Amino acid sequence: MTENKECVSMPKTTLSAIVEGGKASMGPPLGPALGPMGVNVKGIIDKINELTKAYAGLKVPVKVIIDSASKEFDIEVGSPPTSELIKGELKIESGKKGGPEDPKVVGDISIEQVIKIAKMKKSLSKGLKGSAKEVLGTCLSMGVTCGGKDPRDVLKEIDEGKHNKSLG
Repeated sequence: MTENKECVSMPKTTLSAIVEGGKASMGPPLGPALGPMGVNVKGIIDKINELTKAYAGLKVPVKVIIDSASKEFDIEVGSPPTSELIKGELKIESGKKGGPEDPKVVGDISIEQVIKIAKMKKSLSKGLKGSAKEVLGTCLSMGVTCGGKDPRDVLKEIDEGKHNKSLG
């Protein structure tokens, strides 16, 4: 007679946080949340910093998945918000504060920088062209021009095929 044993998976705990790339610390938000779990907090922080160092100076979403029984962990690094990538590329603190009625321009980005950001982003769009258009939409809301032009004008240029060489 054979015994039927079911495979029982151990519960996992997921902790999500936003950290500065390469600069996660044992302080809030991670340290206090991880400490009571009995895991190697320093090991987790070091791994997060290693995985996010390419995003230095940017806010990056991370998920720490902990196996409650073995205390082993996995880390998933998300893509920073498009606005963070634009701020990092232009080295600006923030976008404009007002809505559409606020004509303030806080920076100017090149089409090459837009394409660079589009390649870094996890996008719902099909292809690089769609991703670049998403980046330009964010530029519009932030008060960032593209090549000295309103982002809406550059969006029209993309639709007309004027940037096909750059966009592949």
